[in-house]
Amino acid sequence: MAEIHATDVRIAAVADTAAALRKNLWQRIEPTALGAGTIVLLLVVWQVWPDIFPLKPGTKLFFAVPSQIAGTLWNMFATGSIWTPLRVSASAFALGLALAIAAGLPLGVLIGRSATLNAMIDPFITAFNATPRLVFLPLLMLWFGIGIWSKVAVVFIGALFPLLINTQEGVRNADKLLINVVRSFGASEWDIARLVVMPNALPFIIVGLRLAIGRAVLGVVVAEFFGSQEGLGVVMVRAASSFKVDVVFAGLIVFAALSLIMTGLVKLIEDRLSRWRPQHSNAE
Repeated sequence: MAEIHATDVRIAAVADTAAALRKNLWQRIEPTALGAGTIVLLLVVWQVWPDIFPLKPGTKLFFAVPSQIAGTLWNMFATGSIWTPLRVSASAFALGLALAIAAGLPLGVLIGRSATLNAMIDPFITAFNATPRLVFLPLLMLWFGIGIWSKVAVVFIGALFPLLINTQEGVRNADKLLINVVRSFGASEWDIARLVVMPNALPFIIVGLRLAIGRAVLGVVVAEFFGSQEGLGVVMVRAASSFKVDVVFAGLIVFAALSLIMTGLVKLIEDRLSRWRPQHSNAE
């Protein structure tokens, strides 16, 4: 009887372990599965919509289904017609975002740590952040010309302020008591920033990065729509003037994919840098 009871206990333990593993696996893949399922459902509805609700002849000229867009996108990659404009747009995006990160992070930390700097610079940050980025485009085109550097400048201006403001707020919201405790043990300002301020500001910085990525993509599109001769946005404008809606949607998908990839990389960085944080389990 004792052996039977021990066997039952082992079987129950194995079953519980397997159930826990399945639950943990689902918890890990649930966001991805739900997101992918929603996208697939949207694409299916988009694809069958013209068959269920016939479009007027004039409307068909400005409508394209996902299968048509996918075929156009595949053809653009296969023939290589997309690579040059994509390289131009990606270069402007990467340079502008990198410069915004290089300027926004340290400046946000400095302003957040210094009440004097905050009082001096915060009004300018608020004013420029509230100003539509499009109004800077004519000046930037005059200063940098119609080329990649005017686009880099637009991307930089668009991406700088979300990152700067979020970093500033994250630094200002650091635990003052913990800072005083670390300082009482003889820590320098650099040690305080490295050990206390930056780890506590990390969630704010990640949010700022995600917003900056969206603003950077928007900056590339706006700059290429209104003041450029090369780039994927220029391809979209020329396609729209020729009523090639499938090409316009193809460019839109490429920009959306760029934003998703960059946001996913930021999420991976966040997960890697936040492993020290305690995990709080939700109440059942």
